[in-house]
Amino acid sequence: MTTVKDAFFEVARQLGLTTIFGNPGSTEETLLKNFPSDFRYVLALQEAPAVAMADAYAQATGQAALVNLHTAAGMGNALGNIESAWYNRAPLIITAGQQTREMLLIEPYLTNTQPLEIPKPFVKWAYEPARPEDVPAALMRAYAMAVQPPAGPVFLSIPMDDVDKPCPHPPEIRTVTRRLGADAFNLASVIEALSTAKSPVLIIGGAVDQSGGWDDAVRLAERLRSNVWAAPAEGRPGFPETHPLYQGMLTSAIGPLCKELDGNDVIVVIGAPVFRYYPYVPGDYIPKGAKLFHITDDPAEAGRAPVGESILADPGRACAVLADHVSATDRLYPAARAKLPAPEGGSKITPDFLYHAVNEVRPENSVIVQESLSTLKKLRQRLPTSHSRSFFSMSSGVLGYGLPAGVGVALAERDAGGSRKIICIVGDGAANYVIQALWTAVQHKLPILFVIPRNGAYNILKSFAHLLDTPGVPGLDLPGLDFVSLAAGYGMTAERVTEPSDLAAVLRNGMSLTTPHLIEVEVDPAVPPLI
Repeated sequence: MTTVKDAFFEVARQLGLTTIFGNPGSTEETLLKNFPSDFRYVLALQEAPAVAMADAYAQATGQAALVNLHTAAGMGNALGNIESAWYNRAPLIITAGQQTREMLLIEPYLTNTQPLEIPKPFVKWAYEPARPEDVPAALMRAYAMAVQPPAGPVFLSIPMDDVDKPCPHPPEIRTVTRRLGADAFNLASVIEALSTAKSPVLIIGGAVDQSGGWDDAVRLAERLRSNVWAAPAEGRPGFPETHPLYQGMLTSAIGPLCKELDGNDVIVVIGAPVFRYYPYVPGDYIPKGAKLFHITDDPAEAGRAPVGESILADPGRACAVLADHVSATDRLYPAARAKLPAPEGGSKITPDFLYHAVNEVRPENSVIVQESLSTLKKLRQRLPTSHSRSFFSMSSGVLGYGLPAGVGVALAERDAGGSRKIICIVGDGAANYVIQALWTAVQHKLPILFVIPRNGAYNILKSFAHLLDTPGVPGLDLPGLDFVSLAAGYGMTAERVTEPSDLAAVLRNGMSLTTPHLIEVEVDPAVPPLI
């Protein structure tokens, strides 16, 4: 007899979902009993890091990932990173146990009374099967929903007594397309506008890289000889930041962003919203007289854009179609942006000095995973991304992503047979949301270099306080943190750097290690301007 559990794991096996990230509870143990030997369970010590690990693993591999959480309590713990997975467009299939069906009416201990409501609105689909035998088919549907564009998390609630019930008709494994089309007919207005523009500009988002359009975006920019900006607040780049046409990352405030686009008559946004705005600084959305085109595979993103003509198409394929069809130009190449000079030395390690030092010693093909919001602008300037799938962060602004994301990316790199160095840079405030992730890195012997810039504060919030004119806000300082001791408690080697003269040697040694290692860097606590 095929049981629900047997059929569930067979569906997962055929879909390639053999790595499960999670933190199990009693309501999940029935599904996980006699765990199949060809599956891998990646244990996180709390549900939030489990989701972030799976998110980064899915992004780095380009495939869906399974997450196993514990009923309502685990869903609550994980919700912040479920939101991040939503904005990161990570195809996660999140499961959680539910109490025994026979007792649900009387709401016993650990009952999830609203299983389909807790993860909303940050899942594409949520379901608790009406019958035990529907669980495997629900997994097939969950996969189909998760990978369809725009990809994103889905949720299945599984009553704990379902798994040993018979499953007389296991579902067929279906093929589901993961990308929209893109053709010259639907993109005709963009092709004409770019072909006749005097000063076009491209704004590229992370969905271009997710959909395989990195090289075609370069081809398009070079054919147009146009400047390229990174869309604001994107979790990953879609265009090489070392390319001469690259101008940097747009600010995320309405008025200042508009000013950065002054002089451009045709603005084409590909694979990003128009735009992720915050804080509120009023102004025009785009320069007067300019025309904006928005290419996205997300209907909701197209619907909420405040300006421009939105076109539903695969971002990566759209770059290829545009590169093939826009008219070649004899415009002069715009001047490349000025190269940053090396930072001046001083008695303190500034974030700028730190990121410059990291860039000087990191391997050319290294991967950056980051969550240092107060210094993100300097980080992106000093640690430019040259290759596809080489920089990962979150698009949500929810703290608690970076440390476990480094674990997920490192696991994906190992599974792919790669040897790229994973450098995980996370601020001291964000690191403490998910510090347990260090333990998982140690258990899997992942060669991650964790760099913790310690400024002793939530400096991003201090930047907002300056802009919003809100003095006297409590809870923004973080004295007494000791990441060397915290790392040691999880079994990881670690060291602290306080002097600029010591930084390069410590970083170089950390890059050479094949085991996880943490470097706490005491940085200048000066609060940078938000805009």
